[in-house]
Formats: sequence, structure tokens, C-alpha cells
Amino acid sequence: MPDVTRARHGRPVHHWRRDVVELAALFTAVAVADAVANLIGHGPDGPALLMISAIVLAATAGFHVWWSRRHGHAPPVSDTGARPAAETRPAGPSEQPAADEVTGALWRMRTTVQDEPGSLAVLCTALAEGRVDILSLQTHPLADGTVDEFLLRAPGALAAAEITRAVALAGGTDTWIERADAHDLVDAPTRVLGLAARTALDTAELPLALRQLLGRCTIRTLPGTPAGGGRGPEPVPVEGVLEDTVMRLPAPEGGVLTVERPYLPFTPTEFARARALVELDTRLGPRIPRGHDVLTLPEGDHITVRRVDTGDLAAARAMHDRCSPHTLGLRYHGPVGDADRYLNHLLSPRFGRTLAAQTASGRIVGLGHLLWDGDETEVALLVEDDWQRRGVGGELLGRLVALAAEAGCDSVYAVTKASNTGMVAAMRGLGLPLDYQVEEGTLVITARLDPTPVATTPGPQPPHLG
Repeated sequence: MPDVTRARHGRPVHHWRRDVVELAALFTAVAVADAVANLIGHGPDGPALLMISAIVLAATAGFHVWWSRRHGHAPPVSDTGARPAAETRPAGPSEQPAADEVTGALWRMRTTVQDEPGSLAVLCTALAEGRVDILSLQTHPLADGTVDEFLLRAPGALAAAEITRAVALAGGTDTWIERADAHDLVDAPTRVLGLAARTALDTAELPLALRQLLGRCTIRTLPGTPAGGGRGPEPVPVEGVLEDTVMRLPAPEGGVLTVERPYLPFTPTEFARARALVELDTRLGPRIPRGHDVLTLPEGDHITVRRVDTGDLAAARAMHDRCSPHTLGLRYHGPVGDADRYLNHLLSPRFGRTLAAQTASGRIVGLGHLLWDGDETEVALLVEDDWQRRGVGGELLGRLVALAAEAGCDSVYAVTKASNTGMVAAMRGLGLPLDYQVEEGTLVITARLDPTPVATTPGPQPPHLG
């Protein structure tokens, strides 16, 4: 085919002399092929001529290869004066590289190496050969090795499997890797100090701080005396117990605090950090941020929304006494007489956050609970009969869901009955995607949280309620 190149101005240039030579060679080859075919078909020496033709063609092909390498697309031996490739022309929109290919992808990786001189250097060299940048490194010494935890920036085209394969060839074992984000760029001491400060300000922050410290894990608190009666859990030593993927610590309020992470064993360093946070929480005792927010309901009434704890137990029980059995039954899904027994647990900041709506006289007329349920989060509402259908439940629920989103929860769920139209309407009023499930006559509504603001009354959310 004709040879087409581009001059410096970008226009195509046709080399007509080369085209003429190629056409002449083509016609000559056709004529020679016809003559050979006639000789082979009509002469007695056909096989010999065929063999000679094959040798001639092979020699011609070899000559062509030598000639093309010498005079074809070989790089010039001297400067041609051409501009650098970067100055030719910008790539079109479809040719722009992806963001990860430009800035790199962040990864969190953990692997175990032998505790021998040079083992970490071999691992770092293997990462460097793949153009993987090590942004931070933490070491967790073990009895038979060392767990190294990396924050990496790798080329966007480099898959996680390729990184772990290179680590395995360099001697790393039990490698675990996941995508990271900009928050992981904060160094470990700074992050731990921030979590300690949050825990010191609010008792309800302890489960959240542990989750941010240890990654995806399930946290459960088993009280020493269960609210429903019965035998409590087996006590644990003061220093706690570490069992591979499970750690058990004395709970600050009594009982046992269990942290489980099935996909990745805990290291002694992580265990020591978690124990320090729990000890800090235990020494400070129950505490919540003190503050309030005065709201005006659609009917013109003023209510105050504030955080409450076990110090408000008497006022909460008084509200129970003013509620009808039907209202209590919708909230607690059981005998009305059991309602008061759970209040101490519900109001404890060890298990979540509770908001109360109270009148100007200080009477509590509504309670909203945000409860840490393992790795899930439950919301629950109770509004006094005379204050229902006036927007109190919606105000409480909107603030509870905002607190859950601030805490990094992916979703919240509410357990109620299909006949509880007030709770259903409040959940729908959030403006979030909802999932409905019916289990043995009980309706479970799950709201998936997103970064968009939750539907509440106009005005900024006061930080002292967080």
C-alpha cells in the first residue's frame, strides 16, 4: 500500500517514487510467477525448478528484511531537529488518562514478613520496581515475625492482585489489601489522639472510635446485669484477652466489651491501643455534651432538643406514665410493664445517643434513640400521645440520622409495626432510599444514608448535639 507520512506542518506527504518502484516490483513478480508456472507445467524439470524458486524467494525475503531495517523505520543516528513528542498535539477528550492513572490509587496493605535483617528492604524494593510509592509504614512485632502495615500510592493501572503477587514473591505472607482514601493520609499518632479527644468529650463515641481505629469490625457490649434479667457474661481480666480475631475487654459500665474482626487478626499493638481508649473512657465515666436547641413547631409551640442520659431517668419514666398502653406497645413491641426496665439501658451513652424533646417547663414529651447494634445502627422514637402528629418525631428522627451519618454509618433501621403510621411517615420524610421487610408481623425499615443533608427544619445543625 502507498507509504504515507506527515511533514512538520501535519499534512500527509505521498512518496510517489517509492510507489512506482513497488508497483514495478509487483508486475515483475507476477510475470516471473507466470513463467515459472508454465515451465513446471510443461517441462520435465518442474520439481527442480520449484525448489530453486523457493530458494530464490527466501533469499529475496531476507534481502528485503535487511534493506528495510537499514533504510526503513530505524531511528536516526543524528539529531533531526524534530520537536519533542509532547509538543505534537494534545490528546482529545477520549484520550485523556483516568484520574487514578495521573494521581495514582491509594491502597492500605498489611503483610507478614520474617523478622530477619533485610526482609523489609526486599519487600520495599519489590514495591519500588512496580512504581509503588510507600507513603507510610507501621510495624507490629509478633513472636514469629513482623506485621507491616503500609499506605501505598500505586499507578492507576496496577491492580491489587499484581501488588499482592509482588509482595508474595518478596516474602510477604497473609497479605491483605483494600482501597484507601485521603483520610488515611493522617499519620497514626495524630489519628489516635483525635479519637481519644472525641472519646473524652462523649461517652457514645467509644464504639465509633474503636471502629475507626481498627477498621471494619463488630463491637458488642454485654452488660454485667442484662436489662431483661438472667445471667451476665463471664468476666474477663483487667488487662483483657486477645484471641486472634477477637478481643475482649472489661466494659466501662461493667460487663464485657467484645470486638471481632473475622477477616484480619488483631496485632498486640492494636490491642494495646484499643485497651488504652477503653481505659480512658472508664476513668472519665459517663458524660455527654451539654447543650440544647430551641425549635418552633408548625403549630407555634416551642420545644427544646438536647442530649440526655441516665441522669434524666426520672423524667423519662414520668413520660412513660403519661403514654397510653397502645403507644408504649408500638415502641417496645412487648408487655407494657417491661418498658421501664429498658430505660436505663436506652439512656446510657455507652450504647448510643439519646435526644429528648422537652417543653419550656422541662417536661420530656419525646425520646429518640440511636443505638449501636453490633455493626448496624438502630433508630427508635417514642412521643407522648398529646404531642403526636405535631412534628416532634420528625425533628428527633432527622437529628438522629444526621448523627448517624456524621458517625460514618452506612444505614439505619427502625423496627416497628405496620400499624405505626407515624413512624412510617417519619422515615419516609427523611427523603432517603428505604427498604421494607416484614418479619413475623414486624416491619423493619432500613434507610440507606448518603452525603446529602437529611430533611430537618431549616437552620444549621448545632454542633453541641453531636
